[in-house]
Amino acid sequence: MSRQPEDLHQMLRTRTGPWLLAQGRNLWRGTLTRLQGLAALRARMTWRRLLGCALALLLGCVLFVVTAQVPRFEAVRAATRSSEAVLLDRDDHVIQRLRVDKSQRMLTWTPLERISPSLIRAVVVSEDKRFWWHPGVDPIGIVSAAFDNLRRERARGASTISMQLAGLLAGPQRDRGWLGKLQQARHALALELFWSKREILEAWLNRLPFRGELIGIDAAARGLLAKGPDGLDQAEAAVLAALIRAPSASRHRVARRACAALKEMAQDTQCEQARFLALALPARPYPLPGVDEAPHLARRLLSQPGEVLRSSIDGELQRFASETLRTHLAELMERNVEDGAVIVLDNRSGEVLAYVGSSGDLSGAAAVDGVAAQRQPGSTLKSFLYALAIDQRWLTSSSVLDDSPLALTTPSGLYIPQDYDRNFRGAVSVRAALGASLNVPAVRALTLVGVNRFLTTLRDLGLASLQRDADHYGFGLALGGAETSLLELANAYRALANGGAWSAPSFAPVAKDAVPLRRQVLSPQASFIVADILADPVAREMTFGFSSALSTHGWAAVKTGTSKGMRDNWAIGFTERHTVGVWVGNFSGAPMWDVSGVTGAAPVWRDIVEHLLAEQPSRAPAAPEGVQARQVVFQPAIEAPRKDWFIAGTAGDDQHRVGAPLVQKLASARPHLIMPPDAAIIAPDPDIPQRLQSLLLQASGDATHCLRLDGKAVAACGSLQRMLPLPLPGRHRLELLDARGKLLDAHEFDVRSISPKPRAR
Repeated sequence: MSRQPEDLHQMLRTRTGPWLLAQGRNLWRGTLTRLQGLAALRARMTWRRLLGCALALLLGCVLFVVTAQVPRFEAVRAATRSSEAVLLDRDDHVIQRLRVDKSQRMLTWTPLERISPSLIRAVVVSEDKRFWWHPGVDPIGIVSAAFDNLRRERARGASTISMQLAGLLAGPQRDRGWLGKLQQARHALALELFWSKREILEAWLNRLPFRGELIGIDAAARGLLAKGPDGLDQAEAAVLAALIRAPSASRHRVARRACAALKEMAQDTQCEQARFLALALPARPYPLPGVDEAPHLARRLLSQPGEVLRSSIDGELQRFASETLRTHLAELMERNVEDGAVIVLDNRSGEVLAYVGSSGDLSGAAAVDGVAAQRQPGSTLKSFLYALAIDQRWLTSSSVLDDSPLALTTPSGLYIPQDYDRNFRGAVSVRAALGASLNVPAVRALTLVGVNRFLTTLRDLGLASLQRDADHYGFGLALGGAETSLLELANAYRALANGGAWSAPSFAPVAKDAVPLRRQVLSPQASFIVADILADPVAREMTFGFSSALSTHGWAAVKTGTSKGMRDNWAIGFTERHTVGVWVGNFSGAPMWDVSGVTGAAPVWRDIVEHLLAEQPSRAPAAPEGVQARQVVFQPAIEAPRKDWFIAGTAGDDQHRVGAPLVQKLASARPHLIMPPDAAIIAPDPDIPQRLQSLLLQASGDATHCLRLDGKAVAACGSLQRMLPLPLPGRHRLELLDARGKLLDAHEFDVRSISPKPRAR
């Protein structure tokens, strides 16, 4: 059955329309849903990207911090060198601190446990309030500083303690621009990552520059407040904390900052004290504490900042030697003596047990090292001369020498040795000549030995300062006409104590079983004989008497010496265990007044030796193989019979008789003039005023003989030794007459004028 169009239309309107409408609505809703899904997906993709970027940025920052090259705390502590070097004694006690780095003053590293809690609190409040919780960079501080800088004329920084430490570790050449600040922040974060807070604070306080040259909290506390960092109170801590930001700030500005810090710590009551301390800050830092017991040795041994060196010094002996020297020099000040030096050596090991370079504040040149200074050794060289003569079989200890006037021709003119007291003894044994320190017999011994051979021996004994040739020194070398140091001379005497074997001294402790490298210079036999002479009080009685400063309660060998013009005075000797050397004089070169070896250096030597003997008694050494004891009889009896030591084969029979030929020769000599020698040229010493210059006239003869100078009687007949004021420049004639006026002998001599000293330019 067919349908009508209007029915179709009705049907489409009533049935298809709603269906199409529903289908369209569903399509729209589906489209909207799909669009919404796409939008959600897009949104989800954006947040992931953002999160990924954030994570990537965070990872980059972490890598930026982690890859920063920061040293380990232990490495920083080890590399922080004190500006001072430290010298320890053999028992590891500090005996000297010596400033080596002159650019800054820094002491040893101070652990945080030895820093006052008041100071830690003050520096945190003043410099970095949130130090204990921020990660190295303080964001609150940065924002606060930014707002403050908008209202301030001068910009304020926001550096934390960690950032400041990073800058200190970077050094003075670091970049100070914004890139430098970024790098500083990076290293600060890295420090916080790898170090503890206490380590950061400790390192910062030890590397922090304070006022002037002071670096580190220890130097600052001692240099500005004269006390250690562990004993600072609240007011003192606030003052030091106030100096951190501006070390060169005025005292009033420091006082204001200190008070502000105290108020923030609720310590207002301490403000007045802090203000007083700030206003009293010294213009120059207080002297930093230090032990000052061996300054000259420290300057000799120490060279590197922060160096800690253990020496061979016996601290107690060092202090005793120094005090003994000062005590005796104080007694000699009236005799124009202000300087001195002491050295003590261990005979076996060569260890330097005491090294006193000067008399300290008694001296006008306390920095001069008297142990190392080059001075004339005087008669102290005679011991080695006689040892060499005995070694070469030229002499024995009982050989008789002529102590009478002697004039030797040298390239520079006549050499005329005289004894200290200007007397002559005639025939004397080697034992008496060395013990009494007679000059003329020593020169006669040198003519036997030879100047070249003697000079070589002295060099082999360590007197390296003798650099000139033999002609330069001449026969005066027997009497110390050269220059050497107390250290060299004392160590040469140590060789005598060791049987003629020389080894270098040691400034470091030597192991007990260590054997020093030695060279044999003199034979053990000759060294033993000379040591026996130097320890013999009878041998030195002629000059020093039986009771003198050379006498000790235990066995000791000793020799004194006095240089020309009384400028140097020595006493060198040894016991069974130790060698002790003492020098007194003036570093300025000024002569002493009436001071000899027995009154100058010897009392110091004796007191030190007695101190050593109280702890370690000394016994006479046993005679070495090849030495014989023989009874000696002098004919005629110039000396009492005695037992003497000889190298085997040099003594003869058991009753060794000596002396007769020389004594007979001296006894038969006709009366003659002695001093001055004929044709002598007398050159006055330009260092001695004209009015103090003198001339010795001397002759041999009896009470009937008379002296006449330039035709005028010098004194009553019989006075054959006379000291006169030096005659005027020109030629003079000295005559010896008998009782009837008959001329027995005549000498002519010239006196030169004193050459004026060149003026200093």
